Amino acid sequence: MNPFFLSATSLAALLRARDIGCLELLDHCIARVERLDPRINAVVVRDFGRARTRARALDQQPDRSTPLFGVPMTIKESFNVAGLPTTWGVPAYRDSIATSNALAVDRFLNAGAVLFGKTNVPLMLADWQSYNAIYGTTNNPWNLALSPGGSSGGSAAALAAGLTGIETGSDIGSSIRNPAHYCGVYGHKPSWGICPPLGQSLGGNVAQADISVIGPLARSAEDLMLALDIMAGAEPIETGWKLDLPPPRATSFKGLRVAMMIEHPLSEVDASIAGKLTELAGFLRREGATVSMTAQPDFDLALGHHLYIEMLRATTSARADAAAVRHWRAEAERLSPDDTSYYAMMARGVSMTHRDFLVDNELRQRMRRAWAAFFQDYDVFLCPVGASPAQPHDHAGERWERGITVNGHRVPATDQMFWAGISGFYLLPATAAPLGFSPDGLPVGVQIVGAQYADRTTIEVAKLLETAWQGFVPPPGWE
Repeated sequence: MNPFFLSATSLAALLRARDIGCLELLDHCIARVERLDPRINAVVVRDFGRARTRARALDQQPDRSTPLFGVPMTIKESFNVAGLPTTWGVPAYRDSIATSNALAVDRFLNAGAVLFGKTNVPLMLADWQSYNAIYGTTNNPWNLALSPGGSSGGSAAALAAGLTGIETGSDIGSSIRNPAHYCGVYGHKPSWGICPPLGQSLGGNVAQADISVIGPLARSAEDLMLALDIMAGAEPIETGWKLDLPPPRATSFKGLRVAMMIEHPLSEVDASIAGKLTELAGFLRREGATVSMTAQPDFDLALGHHLYIEMLRATTSARADAAAVRHWRAEAERLSPDDTSYYAMMARGVSMTHRDFLVDNELRQRMRRAWAAFFQDYDVFLCPVGASPAQPHDHAGERWERGITVNGHRVPATDQMFWAGISGFYLLPATAAPLGFSPDGLPVGVQIVGAQYADRTTIEVAKLLETAWQGFVPPPGWE
């Protein structure tokens, strides 16, 4: 039996049936990490001793009913695990050791998982690559010269290479969806607010940031659903509400109402992705779905994108010191109000006043209502996750100065933030699922967006596609 690329759900079934032992499976994973991870550098914090102790105890446990019983897992480095470092890749936090677990970690442990390590991230979780001065660079298992994405790049790379059973990341700018797309795995960005991020922060912060969420990555859509059920629900102090996500709107393609957007003027999309989405539209029609290639919510998506970048940078400005804020305020005043470059939007966002934030947020809330009206007519909105397949490592200069190759020419890397914000800014759920492969054999994904709290619908559509269209395929050379 080769367990390395099975879903976490399948692994748990094997463990419950005693077809393999908890310690035996964990040792399989540890051996693979020790043998194969030097090629990709994904599992950068290792906790093998405590994991083996837990696995031995589970092997002796008569009750095996927990949903992830004995399943080995890793988690993004940004989540607190008592006794392990939480650095977010920042050298100043190199020796910062967590004293308690993140709430999500406790929930996975209570669900029976065996946590044996943490996976790599970019500095401050702020890149579509995963490298930092503490842990180094993580490579894509499909091609070591390419990025696995970010900021949950270590998570996706470890899953794709068969080093771990299930993973959890965070997403404010496609940090779950982008690595899933680059590495050919599944990722779910939940509706904002349903998965408490307590313990996934620097400096002990407890407030959930605007737009930002935590969510699962996996090798199957079924695993996403299982992990979402584990992660979601009010944190202990929120005693006045209970989460009750609606069931999927559809359980087959027949009658599914689909809107699809393949391109937008703000973000050119590589033909390797656009072509696969066009093929998918034809397939869905043949399967009985209604597919519109023109339907959009009734507001200016370009304006929504500009608001997203500004409010995203306003949100992350909490990390900036006073000198940095003064610098960006001066830059915002220097630039023309008509300048819609990423740099200008970033400058305005970092130096935004609270009043301006509230004004922009009013516009966003109206846009959210337009999305709600749109999803009365459509069940899901399908679009690219990003503008291209995985790109070569590029650590030169600032993020906003870098480019990626799309259709044979260079475009600003930040253009594809349009696809990050099309669900994230409006607090909507979005599932990234395998779509197919580029002509040179790299995985590409589709983003499945749903109405707020329709998380089960987007994951269910990913599950339908997994069976009938494209599922996880292991990268070659990682047996």
